[in-house]
Amino acid sequence: MAIVAISRQLATFGDEIASVAAEKLNFKFIRKDELEKRIVQLGFSPEKLGKYDEKKPGFFAALVKDRDEYLHYLQTAVLEAASQNNCVLIGRGAYIILEGVPNVVSFRLVAEDSVRLQRLQNEFACTSKQAQQKIDESDKDRSGFHKSFFNVDIADPTHFHFVLNTGLVGTEEAGLFIADFVGSHISPERDVLGTEKIKTLLSAQKLVNTLVFTHKVNIEFLHAEIEGGMIVLRGVADSSAVVEQAVALAKKEMPGYDVKSRVSIVQDFKAHPK
Repeated sequence: MAIVAISRQLATFGDEIASVAAEKLNFKFIRKDELEKRIVQLGFSPEKLGKYDEKKPGFFAALVKDRDEYLHYLQTAVLEAASQNNCVLIGRGAYIILEGVPNVVSFRLVAEDSVRLQRLQNEFACTSKQAQQKIDESDKDRSGFHKSFFNVDIADPTHFHFVLNTGLVGTEEAGLFIADFVGSHISPERDVLGTEKIKTLLSAQKLVNTLVFTHKVNIEFLHAEIEGGMIVLRGVADSSAVVEQAVALAKKEMPGYDVKSRVSIVQDFKAHPK
């Protein structure tokens, strides 16, 4: 029927609202730890996960291959989860990864700082100063994560169907609102189109994973787009030979598709230190 993608500020009852919506819709609520487990199963080191998970990577972390690997595995995990349909995803940039998919609805949960402060003080029995530090750190990390990995402003409301102020709307009310909107907005036609789109996005991501992780193709920021019988590869490489290798491998992995390159060639390009 649909996929619900929720983005939230700290202390806006994101998990609670997602749980209510999932229960009302009879959807599966895919929690953070489930996505993290899948990212590790796909091949990402659990020791490295904390550097990148919903926070801006540090300067050196942003320059190493781990950063690109994390993004590939994250996108795979989100697309795999979405391919199950009828699920609620929270955080991890799911609303961006799934943006434009017809059967995805996305929501942003916010609240005034004063409301968030009080909630954190009640939950952790901390001072106002300590609560504000938690808010500042979380807001900075989540903003940096989205800017670094997706080049988007998490506060931009145009990425969402609705932005809900949980200081004004209760948990049960917000969850019910989400469920009601999903029921009225997602038609059978949208569901069919969305299911097919997710299948295509997942196929493209799996192709990228095969090129990067199996064949060790050295193209930075590699991305594949599938449209009809055409595959377009994008990214940055330091030689035409590498691009030709990628195109040949893609044709072998995806027989029946015409493969085109839109990879930029930059001599002596080195995004990652050796």
